[in-house]
Amino acid sequence: MLKLTPLLLAALYGFVMYRFSMWRTHAELDAKSAPLTDPELNALAARMARALDIDKIKVFVYDIEPVNGLAAPDGRIFITRGFLEKYRNGSVSAAEMASVIAHELGHVALGHSRRRMIDFSGQNAIRVALATVLGRFLPGIGVYLANFMVSLLAAKLSRQDEFEADAYAAALLTKSGIGTNAQKTLFQKLGTLTGASGRPLAWLASHPETASRIMAIEAFENRWNA
Repeated sequence: MLKLTPLLLAALYGFVMYRFSMWRTHAELDAKSAPLTDPELNALAARMARALDIDKIKVFVYDIEPVNGLAAPDGRIFITRGFLEKYRNGSVSAAEMASVIAHELGHVALGHSRRRMIDFSGQNAIRVALATVLGRFLPGIGVYLANFMVSLLAAKLSRQDEFEADAYAAALLTKSGIGTNAQKTLFQKLGTLTGASGRPLAWLASHPETASRIMAIEAFENRWNA
């Protein structure tokens, strides 16, 4: 029984972290967000809602500077203030912003948002358990090896989620008449918009390479138009 103690503690830690992360995320988003009021973007969101046969897509503006889109486990979609400012100054088109909303909606519809919250706590639990076990056999480097292994797994899962959300968005944008062109042009702009300089190793990156994402969308287009 004593040998299982580190694993039991790791499982308990994971559960506590999951509950705390859920609470902290909701509190942060509620405190720093407001409903999207831009008429053109709301009109495009309404078109997508009709294509999905739902009343409304709940889109909010998250008051932070980094350029990003977020999907909350409760189904709300968030566009950061920094992203909205790029749209307002003409760096991003309305259709490209709609593609962001469609992508984040894909994360919600496919269960990624809730799973990511669970995965985050689970990864921390696995990291603690691995560090405890490896630390006994590899003193000094066990913790670093555990962090590397968990980060590798998390990056792979995240890349798969991104491809799936891209596919969902492509289908929704096509059905709603907005089209996938804006989705592809936005991908080409992302590095400049986010100020990214250089890339991590491909197998540690949380997002797929731009070229791979565009090729995947073009494959869908060819299949749908065949």
